[in-house]
Amino acid sequence: MLIDLQIHSTYSDGYFTPSQLVDFLSANNVKIASLTDHNTVGGLDEFNLACQKKKIKTINGLELYVKVNRKRFNLLWYNFDQRRPELHNLLRNSQSRRRRKIREALLKLKKQYFQINEVALLDKFKNYIPINHIIDYIFKIPFNKKIIIQKLKIRNPSQEEILKSVFKNPALTKVNESYIGLDQVLKLKKIIGGQLILNHPGKYNQLNRDFISKIKKLGISGMEVLTPHHSIGAVMYAQRLAREYKLIMTGGSDFHLSETSSAALKNCYNYFKIDSQYLAGIKKIIGEL
Repeated sequence: MLIDLQIHSTYSDGYFTPSQLVDFLSANNVKIASLTDHNTVGGLDEFNLACQKKKIKTINGLELYVKVNRKRFNLLWYNFDQRRPELHNLLRNSQSRRRRKIREALLKLKKQYFQINEVALLDKFKNYIPINHIIDYIFKIPFNKKIIIQKLKIRNPSQEEILKSVFKNPALTKVNESYIGLDQVLKLKKIIGGQLILNHPGKYNQLNRDFISKIKKLGISGMEVLTPHHSIGAVMYAQRLAREYKLIMTGGSDFHLSETSSAALKNCYNYFKIDSQYLAGIKKIIGEL
């Protein structure tokens, strides 16, 4: 059975609305899905309603940036009670800190002669502020585009190249995510329930026993094993660690958009699918169809 437990919409850094995502998932025969926008549950109602019409089972989802001491990593959270005010208070605080950080970064860029109306730009986003969309808007302005091309010496720079050279360049500005203490998340989990899953650990070199053992003891329920961010070797090793530490195995595409160019591969769905039969313990999250 095809599932996808990590996808993103326009409520965070995706490019499809929740309803458009559901059309995409339905066209690809996905039977169970979770919308896991960053630090927001704003799109869940629209997503769940659209999935109901397409007969796709939904799992409440969320992706968080968390920290333990100086260690930072991503968690996926499933099957929580999305109506609890405690959850919204936690997310609202994170969103406010994120908004403040990006506003400060935009003001620094203005001092470097970028043309930016930071108030109008930030007002476009009501929940999580996605840096990739910020880059899109800034690069559309011809004067800014000229500055970026001159700095990078690349005629058609990618988002990733602009991110590294502009928004992660201390000489210009630097934007960090708004991290939430894992202790806060674990405390809230006792109130709203659900399962916490380590997100694409192979992407950030987090597939090591000491780290997995530590977060298991802290209360993490599982690990994302199947993801386009993992090499086949990382998938195999993640499975091994999940079995060793009795963690639920999950899978997600981390889908954000489809290419509009003439490229043969439009998105990861052209070569990547998640079949629940390969994920030990997954029914603890998705239940029975």
